[in-house]
Amino acid sequence: MSDAAHDPRPPRSRVFLDAMCGTLATYLRICGHDAAYALDRGVETDDRLLSLAAAEGRTPITRDRELAERADRSESTPDAVLLAERDVLDQLRELDAAGFRIELAPEPTRCGSCNGPVERVATGPDRPEYVPDGVGVDRPGWRCVACGQWFWKGGHWADVAARLDGL
Repeated sequence: MSDAAHDPRPPRSRVFLDAMCGTLATYLRICGHDAAYALDRGVETDDRLLSLAAAEGRTPITRDRELAERADRSESTPDAVLLAERDVLDQLRELDAAGFRIELAPEPTRCGSCNGPVERVATGPDRPEYVPDGVGVDRPGWRCVACGQWFWKGGHWADVAARLDGL
């Protein structure tokens, strides 16, 4: 992707992804975008998605041409991004071309599961068993404020970085 120091695009965005874009929502969250996802919110209708996107100032992202056209005609909803591709890496390329920063945030800022904000934490007695020794002590760790899930830069972080670098 582009050099962040010379990138004129806003660093992160607020978006609302429809039900067809669940994997994409996870990638965008890992990249630091505030990415609401329809199924996480129990949103099943286009009307509700557009209403929430407008109320929250979020750009709708969809593969549904009709939904994108409705968003673009609405004065209260930001213009939608219509994706043509099915593969998540191709969708990320489309978003990069549309002006979104598609790169790992220097540190996690959003939960990949629920989109909640994350905070840096130190390991303590409340450390879940799945968190490796040393996270929060010898290397940074983060916990989602909303759902409590822990994060650290491990193998998964490196895998995602390699996929994004390959775009």
